[in-house]
Order: sequence, then structure tokens, then C-alpha cells
Amino acid sequence: MRSPDVRARAAPSLRAPLRYVWVAAYAFRRYSTYRVAAVSATFTNTVFGFLRAFVLIAVWRARPALGGYDVADAVTFSFLTQGLIEPVRVFGGSLDLTERIRTGDIAIDLHRPVDLQGWWLADDLGRAAFAVLSRCAPPLIVGGLAFSLRWPSSPGRWAAFAVAVLLAVLVSFALRYLYSLAVFWIHDDRGVTAISLVTTMFFSGMIIPLVIFPGPLAAVARVLPWAALIQVPADVFLGKRADPLGAYAFQAGWAVALLVAGRLLTMAARRRLVIHGG
Repeated sequence: MRSPDVRARAAPSLRAPLRYVWVAAYAFRRYSTYRVAAVSATFTNTVFGFLRAFVLIAVWRARPALGGYDVADAVTFSFLTQGLIEPVRVFGGSLDLTERIRTGDIAIDLHRPVDLQGWWLADDLGRAAFAVLSRCAPPLIVGGLAFSLRWPSSPGRWAAFAVAVLLAVLVSFALRYLYSLAVFWIHDDRGVTAISLVTTMFFSGMIIPLVIFPGPLAAVARVLPWAALIQVPADVFLGKRADPLGAYAFQAGWAVALLVAGRLLTMAARRRLVIHGG
């Protein structure tokens, strides 16, 4: 039996992970309170799913089997990617952390007994969990009622898609965390947000599938981190990757690299804050 002193020392280490679980749960509850906004955004995403579907139908009727997709794949891609907009925050830019850096409240955050990056990751996972339920499923359901979509053929592929979405959220967070920390040096995130919006929309496959990009551009786009947000989960959903482990390795590799970069930038930002007397 362990002594009371040992149990006392072990208790904080056991409670530490629960803090992040609590942060994620609180974020889920916080975002779920804005139900009218969620319904309105879901309706808009679904409408744009129809508009994109008709455009892609015209393209694939003119060029059958373009990029290895058929019409059903293209229509499914349209509604699926509309559903993924909010979970991976395609239009997200930086985190709310940006405002705390600008106002100086980040000094308080850095002195809390939690890891800054871990706190915001937990918060973003809670947000994404609610977004998957409220914003991802409805466009697919409505699209399935109007068109013949290409659904996963087995529970295993559904599970594989869920893993791909989780990894996409991690990559998305890692990118947005870096955008946010940039405010320590540039003080205004509007330029970073504009650049991130363009790169995310274009290189993720949100505007058009990466499979129809011309050869050299497609090769470049496929290895950039933004492909992990939309194109890779869509390929897993559509069954274009017989073995999803390669997709996971690509996503996880970028997630780890970007999270490590975020960790290093956090250390640099902390030193900058101290140097400036924060």
C-alpha cells in the first residue's frame, strides 16, 4: 500500500489530464449554446453543396473519370467537403488566442498551471466535436436524399474516415496555432488570416478536388499540410485509398511537425514577453 505522501504526489499527475478533458467538454457545451447560428450555417453549407454539386456534375459529364473520380464521387465530394468546413475550420484563420495576445491577457495564460498549447488544443477538439455533429452530418444527409452519393461500404471505412477527420482537426489546429502566435511579432493578424484563407481554400481541395490539378501542381499540393484537411479525409471516405494507413501517416506526420513547431514558437514567444517586461 502506498503511503499518503505518495498518493498526494500522484493525485496532481492524475488530475492533470482531466483538466484538458474538462476544457474540451466545456468548449463543446459553449459552442452548442449557439444553436441558431449552427443551424443557419449548416443551411448555408448545404445550399452551397448543391451549387458546387451541379458545377462538378457539368465538369464530370464533359470529362468522365477525370482524376479517377466519377460523377457520384464528385457529388459526394461536394457535400462531404461542405460538411467538413467547420470541423477543420477552413475559413478559421487564427484562434481566439490572437485577441488575448493583442490585449496582453496572454501573460495570465502563460502563468496558469496548464500548458498553453495543450489548453487551446483541448478547446479546439471540443469545438470540432460539436461541429462534426451539427455541421458535418446534415449536408451529407440532405445530399443523399437528392443524389446518389458514394457512401462508405463498411463500418471499417466509417471508422477509418473518423480517424482521418480527427487527424485533419489536429493539423488544422496546429496551423491555426502558429498563425495566432505570429501576432507576438507582427501585432496584426489580418494579413496572416488572409493568406491562410487563400492557401487553405486552394491547397486543401475545398475549391476543386486536388485530383484534377495538373501534374506538377497536383504533386506539390498533395504533399503540403493543407491536403490533410479536406482531400485526404475525402479520399478515405470515398474509398480511394485501399489502405488508409498511408493517409494517416501523412496527416500524423504533418500534425507532429506543426505541433512541435508550435511548441518551439511558444517558447520563443514566452521569452519575447519576458524581454518586453510582460
